[in-house]
Amino acid sequence: MISEKAPEDQKLGTAVKNAGVEGGKTSTASLRGGSAQTMPAAAMPRPGVMRPEIVRRAREYGTTPADDRSMGSYGDGKKLIVGRDIELNGKISSCEKLVVEGKVEANISECREIEISETGTFIGEAEIEVAEISGTFEGTINARDLLIIRSTGRITGNIRFGRLEVERGGQIEGDVKVLKSEL
Repeated sequence: MISEKAPEDQKLGTAVKNAGVEGGKTSTASLRGGSAQTMPAAAMPRPGVMRPEIVRRAREYGTTPADDRSMGSYGDGKKLIVGRDIELNGKISSCEKLVVEGKVEANISECREIEISETGTFIGEAEIEVAEISGTFEGTINARDLLIIRSTGRITGNIRFGRLEVERGGQIEGDVKVLKSEL
């Protein structure tokens, strides 16, 4: 039993020392009349034992400047996804990446990358850096850096590119030209 005249710290320490241990669990009752709490014996505070503070690493952010337009430096901040069974008409500008899974009839400018999935169709004009085509593209495409046509991809129209990759099965039909590199 705890003496009524003992200081609060002494009461708590005595209550912890006198707590019953059953099946690896320790049960203590609050000194102020609260309900009993059950916790593993290993979690009980032990005199003279300090628990180390868990140091968490600060989240690392990219160190590349915001205007660096090298591949992979862009985040997903300005990403537009047109899902399956969705149709979009109009003008698209200032997006970092356009992903087409449905149907898009538009002109796209000031964008970095377009990805057309196997289920996607793009009809219109695209002025971009990188294009990856797994679906259908009809119109004018100007891929200043890289044009990738996957095995399920099909492009028809005016096609301009800096570099070209075509997988076996990929199709190109129309006026095809390589862009002259700037020296």
